[in-house]
Amino acid sequence: MEHLTRKDLLKPVKRVVVKVGSGVLTAREGLNTTAIRHLTTEICALRKRGIEVILVSSGAIASGLKKIGFSKRPQSVSQQQAMAAVGQPSLMLAYEKTFNRHGYKVAQVLLTRDDLTHRRRYLNARNTLFTLLSWNIIPIINENDTVVVDEIKFGDNDNLSAMVTNLTESHLLINLTNIDGLFDKDPRSHKDAKLIRVVEKVDRKMVKYASTIPGFLGTGGMASKIRAARQVAVGGVPTVISNGLTPGILGRIFRGQEVGTLFLPSPVSLCNRKHWIAFTKAPKGAIVVDGGAEQALLKHGKSLLPSGIQGVQGRFSLGDSVVVENKKGKEIAVGMVNYHSGDIKKIMGAKTSEIELRLGFKHDDEVIHRDNLVLTENMVEGEDLCQLPA
Repeated sequence: MEHLTRKDLLKPVKRVVVKVGSGVLTAREGLNTTAIRHLTTEICALRKRGIEVILVSSGAIASGLKKIGFSKRPQSVSQQQAMAAVGQPSLMLAYEKTFNRHGYKVAQVLLTRDDLTHRRRYLNARNTLFTLLSWNIIPIINENDTVVVDEIKFGDNDNLSAMVTNLTESHLLINLTNIDGLFDKDPRSHKDAKLIRVVEKVDRKMVKYASTIPGFLGTGGMASKIRAARQVAVGGVPTVISNGLTPGILGRIFRGQEVGTLFLPSPVSLCNRKHWIAFTKAPKGAIVVDGGAEQALLKHGKSLLPSGIQGVQGRFSLGDSVVVENKKGKEIAVGMVNYHSGDIKKIMGAKTSEIELRLGFKHDDEVIHRDNLVLTENMVEGEDLCQLPA
């Protein structure tokens, strides 16, 4: 991929997720309406070129601040949720007015992680978004702040944008913030900080480095943007992190100009289903395996059988996602289970031929089938093929 220019890499893109952060949308008096006008004009220009655009937008709380008359963002969760509820209609109205001037309609889509954790609801959400795109309508997505609780939070709109990129099988993620991209140092305190133009692979060292920069880039932070880029990279999708306050930024990105930081996609990618298991389904518990099972999973691509299980942590149901740990407590995989946690406790250490004898029934020989298992190392490297369709 080294020989490809940015223009070559982005030329095939026909569907893009554009995430715009609060640093771009927030002004001293509330919403940055100038930024919204510029962003809308650029998105419509892409749409007229035949590129489908899905917008993931922050800004509901900033909009609510102005309407209620608060001087700063409230601290309590309930107040933030109420503020978002007040601000969301104004945010959508601002988008509706500006897009309408260009002849485009918009649709509001509010999601929680719970909506994407269940496969049927995940597919329903995808079908709805595809229908809106086919009607030439711009979907505008935000987390459903009013009802969300810790267990079903995406964490931030960076994570949400990565999940939406996978959900819609988009070809590019553009993350617009109020800084030019990823720097080798915090540019606010180091004048010699240099912009990193291209990142070939996101490793744990890079995520750890970004996490050490306090308050970097507002609520989500640079670490969350890098994690989002890693998520879509292992799905075979590039990411550009760039400054949303730069005039004409989307057009410059698609013309292949060296703006922002480009995160290259992994050369070998996870299929849609395994990506969903690895990154969208929140793990409900953990399974501890012995050394033999660990080697079977890591070295030989095998399924997890009950004979290799030594312990079960937490309570989970059939179809839930769980973490697989070795005897030292190190995470080695994430997978979707074929049995309830209570049933796994009854059959752990047993041969497959003994499952029905112990439970009185048998769903499958495997506790986790290899087609529903993603190795943790591959969630970073992206080197994991699968045969199942999306």
